[in-house]
Amino acid sequence: MFKKKKSESKVVFMKDIEVPRMIQIGSTGRNSGKTTMAKELIAYYCKSTSVFGLKIITITGDRGKCQRGAVGCGICTSIDEGYELIEEKNSTGTKDTMELLKTGCEKVYLLKVFREHLLDGFLAFLELVPADSLIVCESNSIREVVKPGVFVMMDNKKRIKETAARVIDQADIVLKEAKGTVVFDFFKSKNGVSFT
Repeated sequence: MFKKKKSESKVVFMKDIEVPRMIQIGSTGRNSGKTTMAKELIAYYCKSTSVFGLKIITITGDRGKCQRGAVGCGICTSIDEGYELIEEKNSTGTKDTMELLKTGCEKVYLLKVFREHLLDGFLAFLELVPADSLIVCESNSIREVVKPGVFVMMDNKKRIKETAARVIDQADIVLKEAKGTVVFDFFKSKNGVSFT
């Protein structure tokens, strides 16, 4: 587990950091099919390449309080600054990260992060990923600091959450449901995996 403490300087969001070997899956609301889509992609690609999974939970509310109100799952209240990067080791449960691991990822990580530390947390994750591996990432917010090879937005809600509203116009594909595998052609080069 990696932890980063809050620094005095503020992070300036830069959208020109490219990670061509990453498929990002975002959503306009909960239970939209993000993990279903991620599992389909992982199952397809793990037969031919190493796949690393990443689920990002961006904490935007008050420190120490559930951003969904009332009593939540405890993720947002478990850190109060910076980020925390945790490797998922259990593939027998039903959490999203466990599902990604059992589907065929070589490794899966959960990044709990305050928005101003998105880039720091993501770069810490990238240090753990071999250059020729494919990354399948569940997140809306990471698009604010990274340009993935492909960005898929799952849109099956009438209301759009704020994190999705900020980035939906940058999606390469917007899907209403996660039925049938969406496959992207990719090629390997000395810089990793790129999509066409």
